[in-house]
Amino acid sequence: MIFTDITEFAAILPRHGALAGLDLGTVTIGVAISDTRRQVASPFSVIKRVKFQADAAALLEMCQKREVVGLVLGLPLNMDGSRGPRVQSTEAFARNLEKLTALPITYWDERLSTVAAERVLLEADTSRKRRDQVIDQVAAGYILQGALDRMETQTRLAATRGPSDE
Repeated sequence: MIFTDITEFAAILPRHGALAGLDLGTVTIGVAISDTRRQVASPFSVIKRVKFQADAAALLEMCQKREVVGLVLGLPLNMDGSRGPRVQSTEAFARNLEKLTALPITYWDERLSTVAAERVLLEADTSRKRRDQVIDQVAAGYILQGALDRMETQTRLAATRGPSDE
């Protein structure tokens, strides 16, 4: 099932279990995985894109091995917030993936995630060759961490509200 609202996505998840964040590129899919308490996103892997069925099989096998309970796909909105062809491609990927798995899927605005990942790798004095190898998984980590932080904030806000606040 695909959720456009991260609050609804978070509400249907089991209490514990890892999430996977995806940075969908045309050549690779960057993958990050959270811990089971959903506090920290860690860059995990890169899947070389071949065709959808092979990409999905590799991704779902990875998710099964890591006991992932939900997927967060980076949504590549334009800087002005408009939706372009890359958003349509990401949504098509999600719709096709939804047919192959019961894992809930949501989107997270990925604007500037690759820029942030590049900056961190440059600050760490990572070689150009190594940056090219890991940039997509680091960007996926930024996407997933943003979603985790939002879900945590919403959980804390909900816990502080009393019945009369609703």
